[in-house]
Amino acid sequence: MKALLEPVRRLLPAEAEAFRAIRLEALATCPDAYATTLAKQAADPPAHFAEILRDSPVFGAFLEGGIVGMAGLYRESGERKQHKGVLWGMYVRPAAQGRGLGRALLGAVLDHARGQFDQVLLQVVSDNHRAIRLYESEGFVSYGLERRAMKEGERYLDEYLMVRFLD
Repeated sequence: MKALLEPVRRLLPAEAEAFRAIRLEALATCPDAYATTLAKQAADPPAHFAEILRDSPVFGAFLEGGIVGMAGLYRESGERKQHKGVLWGMYVRPAAQGRGLGRALLGAVLDHARGQFDQVLLQVVSDNHRAIRLYESEGFVSYGLERRAMKEGERYLDEYLMVRFLD
C-alpha cells in the first residue's frame, strides 16, 4: 500500500463546488451504493451542497491538491436517538483506491464522532465486499440485513446494517 500523501480533512462550505463534483462522481460511478440518484443530486442547486457542509461534517481526501474521496457523518434525528451518528456518502475515486484513503476517511469520521456519539451506524449494499471488509477491519459489526432495502426499476438491493460502538 502506498503512503497517504496528503491529509484527510473536514470540508468547508467554501468548498461546496469540489464537494458537489465528488458527490456526483460517486453517484455516477457507484449508483447502487447510494440511496439517492445522480439525477436527483445533479438537480440540487449549488447552495444545497454548501448547506450540507455547514450543517454536518463531511471529510475530503486529497491527493496532489485535488479531492479524490469523501465521507460524511450526521446525527440521527429524534430526541432519543441523539447518541447515534450515521456514516454516509463514503467514496474514493477508483484511480485513488489502494492508497489507504478509505481507511483514512473512515478514521477521520470516527475521530470526529468520539465524544459526540456512543455509536456510528452505516448501511452498505450486501455485495460491496471490499467496503464490508474495510468496515469490519475498523471494528464495525453487522447487526442485520435489510432485504430489498433499495429498488431500481425491478431490481432490488439488500443492505447490511452495521454499527461501531465507540464507548
